[in-house]
Amino acid sequence: MGWKIFFSLIFILLAVSILILYWFIPFKTTEFKVKPKHSNFSLDSHEKENLQFYENMRYPDSKISYRIDDCPLKKKDDMERAFEIVSDKSILGFYPAEYDEKISVTCDSRNKIEEGLFIAGEGGPTNITKSGEFNVILNGKVLLIKESKCERPNVALHELLHALGFNHSKNPNNIMYSISKCRQTIGQDIIELINEIYSVPSQPDLVFENASAIMWGKYLDTNMSIRNNGLRDAEKAKVLIYADGKLVKEIDLDSLEIGYGMTITLTNVWIRAANIKELEFFIDYNFSELEKNNNKIVLEIKK
Repeated sequence: MGWKIFFSLIFILLAVSILILYWFIPFKTTEFKVKPKHSNFSLDSHEKENLQFYENMRYPDSKISYRIDDCPLKKKDDMERAFEIVSDKSILGFYPAEYDEKISVTCDSRNKIEEGLFIAGEGGPTNITKSGEFNVILNGKVLLIKESKCERPNVALHELLHALGFNHSKNPNNIMYSISKCRQTIGQDIIELINEIYSVPSQPDLVFENASAIMWGKYLDTNMSIRNNGLRDAEKAKVLIYADGKLVKEIDLDSLEIGYGMTITLTNVWIRAANIKELEFFIDYNFSELEKNNNKIVLEIKK
């Protein structure tokens, strides 16, 4: 009877050892590749780069704050009228702020000459970050030097449009022509481009830029990069990892500023199921986004 018990114990130990080997020890290596996907978000393509310094330049929001410092009454009035004119012609809106303004306006009474011409003013973006399809202007400036002698505040309008990302025009009748004249007007193409770019809502957009994975038996090693390609800072979120439809891992994400990203590396994530065919990475959140399709990336077995 003792021998039977002894051999039974040996058999049980062997069976348990085999199960442990099966469940925990890698026997094969499986590599995964990204399954093709399509985006559902894009902007119309035309000669935007000729109008702006870079393509699709805009501030995060269509309501843009400004502050005017150390300007005489005439220049201050010209600048405020310029804000009103652009607001009337487009979907943009401007409002004064005491601090943390998006557009800073200052004035200088000293004459500046360049290539034999008086410089009327200077303006442009001062802080730009690339975010998806947009070059997002985080801050801009306007420096008014020479007072406008025109009925309309053409100098202030010219520099404001520079601060909105618009380049010089080759058309002498356009207000963005390099030499200021009173008859110049804002080109309709500028207004149309402003309305197109700012029609996109000011929302975050968390996106998988890349992901890779390899299985060592039942152990998963994975690397992924996530970026906020939106127009507003993204709140905290989670990454959910599914193996053949079953949740195997949750990862907490910190908030991400516009244009910022992060890389996540995981090693030795044990997966109970055998012979995994597909891995799915999903960004879970409770806020509105520009696009939904880029919140998920699917990896399938590499062939």
